[in-house]
Amino acid sequence: MAVAKRYKIGVDVGGTNVKVALVDKSGSIVYSDTVPTRAEMGYEYTIQNIITAIKNLMKESKVSKESIDGIGFGFPGQIDCDKGIVRLAPNIPGWVNIPIADIVSKEFGIPVKVDNDVRCAALAELNFGAGKGTQNLICITVGTGIGSGLILNGKLVRGASNAAGEIGHIKLQMENGPICGCGDRGCLEAFASGPAIVAMAEEYIRGGKSTKYRELANPEITPYIVAEAAKQGDVVAKQIFETIGTYIGIGLSSVVNLLNPEKIVIGGGVADAGDLLFNPIKAALKKRSMPIQGEAVEVVHAELGNTAGVIGASLLIEN
Repeated sequence: MAVAKRYKIGVDVGGTNVKVALVDKSGSIVYSDTVPTRAEMGYEYTIQNIITAIKNLMKESKVSKESIDGIGFGFPGQIDCDKGIVRLAPNIPGWVNIPIADIVSKEFGIPVKVDNDVRCAALAELNFGAGKGTQNLICITVGTGIGSGLILNGKLVRGASNAAGEIGHIKLQMENGPICGCGDRGCLEAFASGPAIVAMAEEYIRGGKSTKYRELANPEITPYIVAEAAKQGDVVAKQIFETIGTYIGIGLSSVVNLLNPEKIVIGGGVADAGDLLFNPIKAALKKRSMPIQGEAVEVVHAELGNTAGVIGASLLIEN
C-alpha cells in the first residue's frame, strides 16, 4: 500500500502581499498563491484572507488537512515564537500582540508556528539553498533594512527573548552617526541599507556631481537605479556601492569574529547588485576579521530568492 505524501504549508507575510505555499519534503513548492495584505483593513481582514487562501490551496492541490504536518508563518518584525504571537510588525500597521498561531491552529486543527521572516529565509537557505551542507551560517537580507538569521551548530538561534540576530543594529559609530529606524544612531542599517544608498546618491547630486543615475531616475532614485548606473560605468554610483559594501563588511567582521560561521548568505533587493556589493564586502571582511575566523568564512549570494520565505516558514514546524 502506497504511503500518503506529507506536506507543510508556508506563509510569508509582507506589507503588500501574503504568499502561501504547499511545500513537500524536498523543499519543492507544489502549489502557491498570493493574496493582498490590505493592512489598512485591520489584522482580522488579513487573517481571514490568509485562511481563505489556505483553504483554496488545499482544494486546488487536492490535499487534505490530514496530509499536512504543520503551517508556518514568517513575519517582518518582532515575534514571540514560543507563544505564536506577532509582537510588532512595523511595516504592517495594526499587528501588535496578535496570537496568529492560536487563531489559525483552531481554524484548521493543524500545528502552527510563527517566526521572523529572515530566520525563515535562513532555514530555507540552510536546508535547500546556498547554505546546504553547513552547520554555522549567517543569512542576511539587505533591503529597506538589514535583517539576519543565525544558524549555529545546525540550530536556529532565537535568543532569550526570541529577538536574536539584529545584525542591522551593530554600532559602527559612537556618537553623531546617522539616525536609524530603531531610534538610535550609528547602526549598520543606517549606514548601509537601501535608504542609505538613496540618501548618499542624493547627497552627491546636491554636491553638484554629474551622475548617470540622475538621468536614469524615473522619477525617483532607487537602489536599483544606482546599481544600474554603476553597471554602466558611472564612477559616483560605483563609489556608493564600494562604500556601502565596506560598511557591511566591517559590520559582518564583528559577527565573523564572534560566531565563526562557515558561510554568510546575502539576499534582499540590494544584494541583486552582485559583485558591485559583494566585492567590497569580501575585501572589508578579509581586512577586518581575525585571520582564523576570516579564512573559514565564505560569502555567497542567496539562492532561493522570493521563495525562501515560504519554504523557510514551512520548516518552522520542526525547528
